[in-house]
Amino acid sequence: MKIEEVTAICRALGDSNRLQIVQMLTQGEKCACNILDAFEITQPTMSHHMKILCECGLVKCRKEGKWCHYSIDCERFREFKDFITEVSCCDNAEMCNSEECGCK
Repeated sequence: MKIEEVTAICRALGDSNRLQIVQMLTQGEKCACNILDAFEITQPTMSHHMKILCECGLVKCRKEGKWCHYSIDCERFREFKDFITEVSCCDNAEMCNSEECGCK
């Protein structure tokens, strides 16, 4: 995953509403109306949040008639998770698991 992609995802998740939306979507696909009902925001504000989440690639949109259904892009989410997991304060993974490491 490119640094620019990670940056876009981090920016998207930097908003508490968007982070909560991602948490909701980990439970499965949701209609935009159901997402909107869970927040005290306007429809245009929700659309803005969803646009940002879709543009960074974490969320997919499926249109059915006049309704939008949103879901997590699991492959993209795994790539991001793998990137974050690989970030370490230690150069040596063995040391990181020892008592000598101060990052615990």
